[in-house]
Amino acid sequence: MKTVYTRNKTSPTALLLSLISLPIFLTTVYAEPSLFPGLRGPAFSDPDKQLQMPSGWEEKPIIHDSSFGDIDLAVNLDQQIYRILMPAAKEYAKKHHLHITVTDSTCGNSAGMLRRKMIDIGGFCCPPAEIDRLPGLRFHTTGITPVALLVHPDNPISDITLEEARKIFTGEISFWSELQTPDGRPGPETMIRTIGRLHCKIRPGHWRLLLDTEDLFSPRMLEVGTLSDMVSQVALHPDAIGHQTVWLATEHYKAQGRVKTLKINGHAPEDLNALLNGHYPIYKTFNITTWEGERLENRNADGLVDFLNKQVEGLDPKYGIIPSSRLRKAGWQFKADELIAEPGYIKQ
Repeated sequence: MKTVYTRNKTSPTALLLSLISLPIFLTTVYAEPSLFPGLRGPAFSDPDKQLQMPSGWEEKPIIHDSSFGDIDLAVNLDQQIYRILMPAAKEYAKKHHLHITVTDSTCGNSAGMLRRKMIDIGGFCCPPAEIDRLPGLRFHTTGITPVALLVHPDNPISDITLEEARKIFTGEISFWSELQTPDGRPGPETMIRTIGRLHCKIRPGHWRLLLDTEDLFSPRMLEVGTLSDMVSQVALHPDAIGHQTVWLATEHYKAQGRVKTLKINGHAPEDLNALLNGHYPIYKTFNITTWEGERLENRNADGLVDFLNKQVEGLDPKYGIIPSSRLRKAGWQFKADELIAEPGYIKQ
């Protein structure tokens, strides 16, 4: 099996906004504390909407990039799913005598390759945006995973409310001393250093469940471009706070430095039942795709996606992924194989 490893080159330089506009921004957002629940972005997009493509696009077949060579399947996976499921993909390829190229990249790259019909399977760490819903493309949810708020291990703060988390990242709470330690004492008298990685801005879910748009984040926030940079920056600075999935932060990138996860509203991100039952508020949704329709369907792709989803069902709990079967039993809403809404959601 041939494996190609690729990454997006995103600058880790902070995106600094003009401080002149800050008073107007604060007046608008913080006029009433009751506005905070409204800062949550959408968890999913409407599965009934589909992107209209130019005439003739639907009839085009899948044509692999010539650099892949003579292969049976071209696959581009989200970085986290790639790291977890690559052994399973290799196993499937060997068992079925297939030549598969798997690239490790981002949701945006998957979307671009799918629009150009270069790949048989695309992987996303988010629910699809409306522009990702191409004619003939089906989304299969592998599972969801909590997004943890990360701090330095020496930080005595261990539990914050969701409202406090939002105030930290908007900049209304500026010092750790404005929060309390478990014994009721104020936190350190140091300014909070917020670290962000605002990937997939057009797609629902993930960090948008904390604050909907990048404009809501503090102008003092340092925006990093890579997963490893997020961990290393938080591990380096005792006053920092960032966000990342638990397995990546505490296991996969532990060589970048030690970090600590915070509870939100008393619930730890490591407690998957808290997320499953709607008590933990921030999470990622993993999806992989297949094609349907004349000249697009590929039995090998369908078989690989089914195999990968079955592997997720038996994953080690350390990876922190709740598989689709558990989500269904808990009342999360699906359309075919795609997770489309949280429990109790009613479409308006």
